[in-house]
Amino acid sequence: MPRIEVVAAVFVRGSEVLACKRAPGKSAAGKWEFPGGKVDDGETPELALVREIREELGVSISVGDLVDRSVTSVGDVEIDLACYLVSSLDIPTTSTDHDELRWVPITSLPSLEWATPDLPAVAILVSPGSNRLSGQL
Repeated sequence: MPRIEVVAAVFVRGSEVLACKRAPGKSAAGKWEFPGGKVDDGETPELALVREIREELGVSISVGDLVDRSVTSVGDVEIDLACYLVSSLDIPTTSTDHDELRWVPITSLPSLEWATPDLPAVAILVSPGSNRLSGQL
């Protein structure tokens, strides 16, 4: 089964996290996800994430700690998704891949219909006693 290496950004603002809804015509359209994209050959995950967020959201970021890295089967491919905490001086307001950006209280993340590869990171972020956001809140 082919494997695609993907990275995603977890933006935190106070007790909220940025969720992005896939636009019509995109894979997983209508599902929520953390923004990001594919890692190109020769790129580190961190450099790929900086590039993808600049292209997709038009903001510069600093990449922080890894929240989760999981492999999920989607159709006939495996998605190897690494989600990182990120910080930015700018607040994303538009996206090339999403038709809605929403700041969601961390405790409300499970109420959204997430793309399957993002579910392990969502579970970690909402788990009681999770220290993944320490220093970010």
